[in-house]
Amino acid sequence: MKFQASVVSVAFAMASVETSFAFTSLAAPGTRLQRVNGILSPLAAPSTALSVASSDIVEEVRRRKTRQERLEAATKGLQVHCVGLSIHHADVTVREKLAVAESEWNAASNDICDSGDVAEAAVLSTCNRFEIYYAASDPRAAMASVTKYLAKRSGLPVSTLRKNLFMLSGDDAVWHIMRVAGGLDSLIVGEGQILSQVRQCHLHSIEEDGCGGKVLSRLLNNAVAAGKRVRSETGISKGSVSVSSAAVELSEMLSVQDLNLPFSEARLAVVGAGTMTRLLVTHLASRGLEKITIVNRSMQRPQELAEQFPDVEIDIKLMDDLWDVVARSDIVYTATSSVDYVIDEKKLEENGLAGGRPLMLVDISVPRNIGDDCKNVPNTKVYNVDDLKAVVAKNTAMRQKEMVEAENLLKEEAAQFIAWRESLSAIPTINQLQERANTFREQELAKATRKLANANLTDKEMEAVEKLSRRIVNKLLHGPMAHLRKTESIEGKQQTLKELNAMFRLEDEEVGRGRRRR
Repeated sequence: MKFQASVVSVAFAMASVETSFAFTSLAAPGTRLQRVNGILSPLAAPSTALSVASSDIVEEVRRRKTRQERLEAATKGLQVHCVGLSIHHADVTVREKLAVAESEWNAASNDICDSGDVAEAAVLSTCNRFEIYYAASDPRAAMASVTKYLAKRSGLPVSTLRKNLFMLSGDDAVWHIMRVAGGLDSLIVGEGQILSQVRQCHLHSIEEDGCGGKVLSRLLNNAVAAGKRVRSETGISKGSVSVSSAAVELSEMLSVQDLNLPFSEARLAVVGAGTMTRLLVTHLASRGLEKITIVNRSMQRPQELAEQFPDVEIDIKLMDDLWDVVARSDIVYTATSSVDYVIDEKKLEENGLAGGRPLMLVDISVPRNIGDDCKNVPNTKVYNVDDLKAVVAKNTAMRQKEMVEAENLLKEEAAQFIAWRESLSAIPTINQLQERANTFREQELAKATRKLANANLTDKEMEAVEKLSRRIVNKLLHGPMAHLRKTESIEGKQQTLKELNAMFRLEDEEVGRGRRRR
């Protein structure tokens, strides 16, 4: 599998940097495992420590690129890369170390770009994945910077990171984001929430403080369009479930086993009142839910949920009443954005809830809201997002046919982006061609102006001559430049560039008489 190769790639990449990580760049990509634009396999980090530059130079190197600079950089050979971890390869204990709240996605992207090695970056962090999409002209230096950021943010030893990260480059990175947006890489195939999250990733990347330049913003926008197309033209999302509905299905399936109580008779509570809670209530309501308790830090969001679900009796409590709610509930779902445990063994014991009647705790948050040590509490069953895999296995099996159709559509969308990306390689040649033609035009216009000096032409007439020269040049260049911009194979594009360079002598040092090409 491609991702298995990617994880192996990371193992080799990380192994070479453990001794030099603190003072030099991390291992960087060298050998590609799949194809030319395939998965990166980093080389060892250089053994010589970097010399210390003056503070002025360091500041200039680290200066954050403006949006205009990122747009211009897109014409200089930027390639797309992806590094991260997901529920398929990394345990929740690792994923939660890197999780970033949506409100901080742009801040994280800016931290990544601050090194100067990464031209564009966008962060996608959900309960099932943490991924960084970035574009850079020097993949080796860029990977070193991104890997340093991951190690610093997670606080995890390199040996742990290398077992979980995957790294993708070029076409593989493009294909990955297409599958993510299409719901094919999700724990629950075809689920719709990930498309909304990729859309938010795109919208954040193009904000004033975002770091998505011409390449990444185009990629993410294409991915969103691809995700929408897959869901409208295939049945991949019909009857699909989300993490929230899988949590409901899991608790319903295990209620009698864990609680000696039918699910329909269980007293339910949810801690948190965000999107995940709304989805939970939606799926519970579809199963005939009549009453539920919502615990939150404030009243506003629970009240909004109460208005959205008039047929469900929602009892709203603040966090001060959390333990009273847990004490009188059979199943407690947690879905908050807290980075600390809301419920753990010590808190259960302090509140007299250890070893009493059966209690099921279902945690669908990342970072987790429920400590692993709760499993040590008698009569308490604890589940997190990683436990949902068994519930959704049948979902994947039922959708194999739809997945094939969806992948065919995604391949078309990926090919369109790759063709557009390759078209950027023509921009330098187009600029050279325009510059060469304009140089000749200016030289010949200057000669004509000298010859017409005694013709007593008015300024308006001279302006007409100048405009005529521009129109002639533009018409002559229109054909070659239009041909360059056409979507065609990479080999065809390279051949066209080579022919134009030879035809117009764009590689010559001399331009006109005694003037050098800039």
